[in-house]
Order: sequence, then structure tokens, then C-alpha cells
Amino acid sequence: MPRAQWILVAGPYTSGSTDAAGRAANLRALNRAALALFRMGYVPVVGVNLALPIVEAAGAEAFPEIMLPLSLALTERCDACLRIGGRSRGADEEAERMRALGKPVYARLEDVPGPTLH
Repeated sequence: MPRAQWILVAGPYTSGSTDAAGRAANLRALNRAALALFRMGYVPVVGVNLALPIVEAAGAEAFPEIMLPLSLALTERCDACLRIGGRSRGADEEAERMRALGKPVYARLEDVPGPTLH
């Protein structure tokens, strides 16, 4: 059975935010992009959504140990990346890892082509 393409949504979570409200706004932006990709027929993946429940179980001090390593691991599994938002060292690392793997990185939702099944 063919599988839908998976797209990693990479963007700021902690970057540019000084408090919980800023992080929540960044997460909403990531999830809005993921929803748009889903409606286009893709399987969107947001690294923050994978990592946050594990960070919560481990405690906030485990954030650096868990967040970026899990997000970078997703680059191996995803077919492409949508890099959204402003400055973010972690999102830039995700995008660079995708490029190094020869996978496309899109800067705008409008640049993402229609999905193809593998």
C-alpha cells in the first residue's frame, strides 16, 4: 500500500519567546502549518509535539537533552521539511540535516507541491 509523504514542520519554539505565552504562540504557528499540510494530503510532523510530552515526564531540566535530538531524528524519517517562522538554531539544524540527506526544504507553504504516494 502506498504511503503518504511525511513533512517535518520546523520553526521557532523557544527562539524569540521570553515566556510561556510566546512559546505557545510559536507552537500554534507550527501546528497551523501542520494543519495546512494535512489538508493538502501530507502527514505533517512537528518535533516539538513529539518531544514536549517526554520533556514533561522527565522534567523541564531535560528539555535540552530531549528536544533537539528527537527533532533531528525525525529528519531521517520525513520526506521533506517546511521551515517556517523566524530565527531558530534548532529549526535551522533540522533544515540543514534534511538538505544534507538530499531532501527538499521549503520556505513557504505555497512552495510545497501536491503530494505523491510512495
